[in-house]
Amino acid sequence: MASLNKVMLIGNLGKDPEIRYAASGTAVAKFSIATSERSKDKVSGDWVEKTEWHNIVLFNKQAELAGEYLSKGKTVYIEGKLQTQKYEKDGVTRYSTEIIGDKMEFLSPKGSDGGRPRPAGAPEPAQSGGGGYIESTPFNEDDIPF
Repeated sequence: MASLNKVMLIGNLGKDPEIRYAASGTAVAKFSIATSERSKDKVSGDWVEKTEWHNIVLFNKQAELAGEYLSKGKTVYIEGKLQTQKYEKDGVTRYSTEIIGDKMEFLSPKGSDGGRPRPAGAPEPAQSGGGGYIESTPFNEDDIPF
């Protein structure tokens, strides 16, 4: 029986990415993005907006690029897979679901970089419509520092 674990999101960052490095040197970026949808309330007829928050984890070069080019409010496309972690806190079993990204595309327009200068020799960020995916390289889950 075939199975598929694939997530595709376009959303806005809720805060700047948090970048850490594993003991092996693997870069790990964590951040959240918001996706919203609007619908009409059947009773009142008013438009209602519902926002979902998604926890994103990127590795290696993708993580470094996210740290350089992404900031709160920027729009980004993320493609990856769902992964649920089980942990215990204060004697209570809890679950956390993250999207492990394997593709990323910057969608905010040029010039909306929040005043962040691009490092010398750094590539131009991929833009919407440019087909500029940034794909990740494999990682070892034991390298995750948090």
